[in-house]
Amino acid sequence: MENQNVPQKQEEQLPWYKRAQNYFEDLRMEMRRVTWPTWEQVRATTTIVVVAVFAFAAYFTVVDFFVERGISKVFQTFTR
Repeated sequence: MENQNVPQKQEEQLPWYKRAQNYFEDLRMEMRRVTWPTWEQVRATTTIVVVAVFAFAAYFTVVDFFVERGISKVFQTFTR
């Protein structure tokens, strides 16, 4: 977010340290606006992500097993 006090053209003419200072002021202002989740929300969403990762891993393991068996059967059929 651009510093509201300095127009774009003037912003480009400022020395690098003033632009950096403006950037960090804007950053600090934006970080104050952030709505941070509660600890309970963080734990709940983390649990959901971990369970989903294991569920997808199990699903793809089963799919991989059957696809591998099917491809092996096709190769065995054509190599006889």
